[in-house]
Amino acid sequence: MKTAIVVHPDFERSWPFVADHLHRLLRPRTDVSFTRLSTTEVVALPAAVGAGGADPDTVERLFSLGVEPTDADLDGLPALAEAFVADSWPPSAELDERLGRHGVRRLRQPSEGYWAQSVAEYALGLTICGLRRIPQQHAAIVSDDSPWQYAYGQFGDDPAFSHGTVAGKRVRIVGAGNIASRYASWTHMLGADVAAWDPYATEPSFHRSGARREWHLTRLLADAEIFAPMVPLNSGTEGLVTAEHVRALPKGCLVVLVTRATICDVPELRRRVLADELSLAADVFDVEPLPLDDPLLGRHNVVHTPHNAGRTLHANLSYAELLAAQLPD
Repeated sequence: MKTAIVVHPDFERSWPFVADHLHRLLRPRTDVSFTRLSTTEVVALPAAVGAGGADPDTVERLFSLGVEPTDADLDGLPALAEAFVADSWPPSAELDERLGRHGVRRLRQPSEGYWAQSVAEYALGLTICGLRRIPQQHAAIVSDDSPWQYAYGQFGDDPAFSHGTVAGKRVRIVGAGNIASRYASWTHMLGADVAAWDPYATEPSFHRSGARREWHLTRLLADAEIFAPMVPLNSGTEGLVTAEHVRALPKGCLVVLVTRATICDVPELRRRVLADELSLAADVFDVEPLPLDDPLLGRHNVVHTPHNAGRTLHANLSYAELLAAQLPD
């Protein structure tokens, strides 16, 4: 099947290694052309396909990374039978209808697992950093040697918050999907008591990750030492963890945020963190980038990073590999 890959600069700003890897994977298997657009201006897809050396009249499969095909584009690709379109989130309902009118089957990214490993590993790293105050102590010794003078040997944790090892901690997770189940499995492996709440997940998501299934969100929160809400953000999950839920977290609990901040009531979470009632290890925030005068920055009970948990070379390669795996040999 004659295949074309077209990649837009906007796509590559988020996923810079996907297109080239997809091209490498497909070359031994199919007749594939490749076009990297050099401009962000609107470009007709048939012309872009032609620029890659393919005849637009004969291309049967299209990977359009960052360009949504119009009716005119599809008219100009008369042999097209299937297409993958990396578009904006949420996916355009109009695109499905448009492809259907032209008899084009839409290929889809089969799983968000392409970045789940990267995000879940990052979450585990943030958890350990939050428990042991690793970033704060790293920053402190750059300009001052007083952190070396421990009151109790080498003890540098803050006992006002969850601290020490993951082992023995009560880890409570909202979600049991690609990211949450990995995080649950690893914290369980390290010796934590892990429970998770997800009314939509199937039973294997829990028992294979070593997490006890909790049927009530309010019960999940009651004894949390580490709380990790790990669901994607959509209309059904925004504000899922309400202000009342945040208030129910025990004093000293470490909250780990790596998917989207606004699945929680952020104002109440901020209030409790700034009042030294909770500690926070976060890669995501309600406002990004955080203003430089934001009171969360540099706090003794906050570990913060600039929303990069999912962006690794591994995630880019996995994105392409999951796409290529759907195609026949």
